[in-house]
Amino acid sequence: MNGLAVFCGNANPQLAKEIAQNLGVHLTEVFVGRFSEGEIRVQIKENIRGRDVFIIQPTCPPVNENLMELLILIDAARRASADRITAVLPYYGYARQDRKDQPRVPVTAKLVANLIVSAGANRVLTMDLHASQIQGFFDIPVDHLYAINALCDYFTSKNLKNAVVVSPDVGGIKMARAYAKKMSAELAIVDKRRDSPEKIEVMHILGNVKGKTAILVDDLIATGGSMIEAIEALRKMGIVEAYAAVSHGILSGDALTKIKKCDILKEVVITDSIPLGDPKANPKVKVLTVAPLLAEAIKRIHNSESVSGLFN
Repeated sequence: MNGLAVFCGNANPQLAKEIAQNLGVHLTEVFVGRFSEGEIRVQIKENIRGRDVFIIQPTCPPVNENLMELLILIDAARRASADRITAVLPYYGYARQDRKDQPRVPVTAKLVANLIVSAGANRVLTMDLHASQIQGFFDIPVDHLYAINALCDYFTSKNLKNAVVVSPDVGGIKMARAYAKKMSAELAIVDKRRDSPEKIEVMHILGNVKGKTAILVDDLIATGGSMIEAIEALRKMGIVEAYAAVSHGILSGDALTKIKKCDILKEVVITDSIPLGDPKANPKVKVLTVAPLLAEAIKRIHNSESVSGLFN
């Protein structure tokens, strides 16, 4: 791993430490603080001239603070003469605004991609984007990872009976089909209408779910409203119990309260792409680490090896 430098901002330092441990390297010392008026202040404490730099910084809440830290860290690395800069975003914020679905709205996912490229990133490593086409918003190479192996291995170890993988919307069919194939389970789809970013109305359930254990798969859970609505609709169709497999646990607002109150929902399994805080706050939430996956991808990029081979 000669010539490799790994460091992070304040978004998810614990995940960065675990990635460094898996790589067998130390985190490059970086100061990320604030001036008195709140401006972000950065200084890289070690020499990174000519090195292959990986900056681990998910743009999770507080999104704007963490995004700005990422941009400034990239600029600092570029001005310190790094050979190559890879922005490692386990979670890519602003991804839900990926198209103009209403008049006079921005395409913020593209705007953020432009900012990262303009700051000086040469490559992006991310995981389970909200929409795969976001890869095309970047004018630099993008390596897109998936948490499916870690999540599927966990559910396979639970030996759930009569499992059916459920996509909470039509847009998630491709992901749900991959989970169903890997777990040798049936597939169902929730047909819904979105009234607002947090509220949906379930129209139909496509597929046989009666008497089965439902595993809802999605890329993220924010307020939890959409997922709970889908689970209640599945309850009316006769499911025995429900689980959720989610790549990114934003868990904003009263999401944890909703999860706790939903008796038929037994467990929400998420990754540590976003720091959760105290894992004991809700026993229904199970956190799986993706540090080994990200570390292996960083190693392969550094050694110019195939990243897609991780999922073959």
